[in-house]
Amino acid sequence: MNDPIKAGLAKGWRHIDAATLTEDQQFEADVVIIGTGAGGGMTAEILTQAGLSVIMLEQGALWSSSDFRQQERWAYPHLYQDGAGRKTKDQAIAILQGRTVGGSTTVNWTTSIRTPKPTLDYWQAEFGLDFSGEQSLAPYFAKAAGRLHISEWQVPPNPNNAALKRGCENLGWQYTVIERNVHGCANLGYCGMGCPLNAKQSMLVTTIPAALEAGALLVSRVSARKFQWRGDQILQLDAVPVDQHYQPLSSVKLRFKARHYVLAGGAINSPALLLRSKVPNPSGRLGKHTYLHPSVISGALFRDAVSGHAGAPQSIYSDQFVWPKGDEAGFKLEVPPVHPVLMASKLTGMAELHAGMMQKFNHLQVMIALLRDGFHPDAQGGEVQLDAHGEPVLDYPLTDYLWRGMQQAYLAMAELQFAAGAEAVMPVHQDAMLYSSWQQAKTAIAGLPLKTYRAALASAHVMGGCNMSGDAAKGVVDANGSHYQLQNLSVIDGSVLPSSLGANPQLTLYALAWRNADLLAARLRG
Repeated sequence: MNDPIKAGLAKGWRHIDAATLTEDQQFEADVVIIGTGAGGGMTAEILTQAGLSVIMLEQGALWSSSDFRQQERWAYPHLYQDGAGRKTKDQAIAILQGRTVGGSTTVNWTTSIRTPKPTLDYWQAEFGLDFSGEQSLAPYFAKAAGRLHISEWQVPPNPNNAALKRGCENLGWQYTVIERNVHGCANLGYCGMGCPLNAKQSMLVTTIPAALEAGALLVSRVSARKFQWRGDQILQLDAVPVDQHYQPLSSVKLRFKARHYVLAGGAINSPALLLRSKVPNPSGRLGKHTYLHPSVISGALFRDAVSGHAGAPQSIYSDQFVWPKGDEAGFKLEVPPVHPVLMASKLTGMAELHAGMMQKFNHLQVMIALLRDGFHPDAQGGEVQLDAHGEPVLDYPLTDYLWRGMQQAYLAMAELQFAAGAEAVMPVHQDAMLYSSWQQAKTAIAGLPLKTYRAALASAHVMGGCNMSGDAAKGVVDANGSHYQLQNLSVIDGSVLPSSLGANPQLTLYALAWRNADLLAARLRG
């Protein structure tokens, strides 16, 4: 299989592995982009096509298709933040975020969903953000779909997703076939470990190669530490290499100077850099209102093999409960891929119970419910803080409102799994057992303790912390991603979202990045 990254490097693409540097260095360009995920990767291509000189910085390493091994033991330490061990401050919620060239787009499950209209309506009402009419994101959704081969998945769903579809059909619930950003996909099921076929149209195989082909410089294994600024201008970015564990090294100092800086390190890392830099924060919102789509999990045993590790990880979702008519927390129903380490680390229970469930690995169907946070006074997300070493931690309180939503999600998932033909269902909660009927599960779920550490909680969608707003008093950046106080700084990543989405964020970020990078290119050229 051809590896376009290795082929490009062989013909002269510019890449520096900062971990190999032994002396202090200074770099200059028109634009320095911190982060190479959905925001940074899309921005890099657009700015280089506009004729601007660009430097891309990435804390992770440059891995490509010939490195990807379809093994969890390799993928998690090499491709994820904290070796896939990132958690909230209290350790209650596991957070999956990419840390490699291409960011989370290199390891996500390819689900591509447009920003829901109710979310856009909420942003307009609460933050004065108008993405209608001439400001509509629709043209950018279409551009992203064309650039990244986003289309409805035509292959029948694997049994894991088929159970979600079947349960919805039997209950009369809404469901949708997912659009995926793939081209030449072999339906392997290992998207979260890096695509060995270059079929996933991540930034790693699309926009970043395009930017490198146009002359951009990529610096990997580098940690952006601090902006030096005066008045309304950033003067330089201070950075250092990282070691083999991706921890900052102080032995070599790297300085990056540019006309303009684009912060695209993702929610958690982008707010952390601004907090370390002590930038102006008159709105008081920097690092706050960080959202997770906190997710609960339900497992179900089926007579026939499910083999949730094989086939497209996500191809069906249900929005039956995303926008409830009452005051409850809405949630989206999806399935995750089922791989041994991921399953073993999230599965609750001890000793024989845990071992017994692992022995039934291939017959286990798994469902997740993603709670829609950020739309209610009692679901205002968490706060990015800095630890004693200046590294970010996310303090995310779980409110009674969210717990009630999780209980409703457990109930919905159990009902759906039994409707799909499950022989037994077990909410992934320390006090839950295998239940053999919907009525038994319904009664048991009503009595499960709604407490931290009892429920297995996870997130793969981190949003907010540098939210956009039409009013500087309610945001860190404006609708174009321009920082309100620092004139040569833009934030173009998931941290600008003023709430969660109620949908997987990938396509929203591509559209916003394309729009705002276009505007930035015109501004810098003008």
